[in-house]
Amino acid sequence: MEINVKKIAVILPGIGYHKDKPLLYYGIRIASNMGYEIHCMEYHDMPQKIKGDAQMMQKAAEMAYEQTCAQLEEIKFDEYDNILFISKSIGTVVSAKYVAEHKLNAGQIWYTPVEATLSFGAKDVVSFIGEKDPWSDVKTVINIAKEQGIVLYSYSDCNHSLECDDVDRNIEILGDVMKKTREYISLIRGQ
Repeated sequence: MEINVKKIAVILPGIGYHKDKPLLYYGIRIASNMGYEIHCMEYHDMPQKIKGDAQMMQKAAEMAYEQTCAQLEEIKFDEYDNILFISKSIGTVVSAKYVAEHKLNAGQIWYTPVEATLSFGAKDVVSFIGEKDPWSDVKTVINIAKEQGIVLYSYSDCNHSLECDDVDRNIEILGDVMKKTREYISLIRGQ
């Protein structure tokens, strides 16, 4: 007798990094292939020039959070056996805040988190960052993740998209990230 497990994955993009870009695209494919119902958030009218401007980053995160809350308003998370949030960049802040404020028992996958992401006391997380990410204080993110017991994989010479100047290496890194994504979903989340 097969037990029907209801699973949902919420996808939170970055600004300019949408669901069809490599990290999210393949993360979504993996979750979908593992039986997750996929819900992709979209942000509208976001500020564009926010890099290096803490005030504008905060404003963008607040806007993304409000839009996410509105888009998830009708979803009854208590009807799901397994909840997963997959996010990129500013979406990692929204993910961490949403899970914390709504007290969800949810796993989280963070692609290139920023410092603010780590301020919500997240527990069940796997994350990935490039050591040359210009959007994050990488050393701070690595240190805080370590202090909080958050699994964080870092990639040397990689930027905010986990890419470097070598296409072959980019493909290797993407493969490694997706392997770890699949392992997290299957092992840590009990799939």
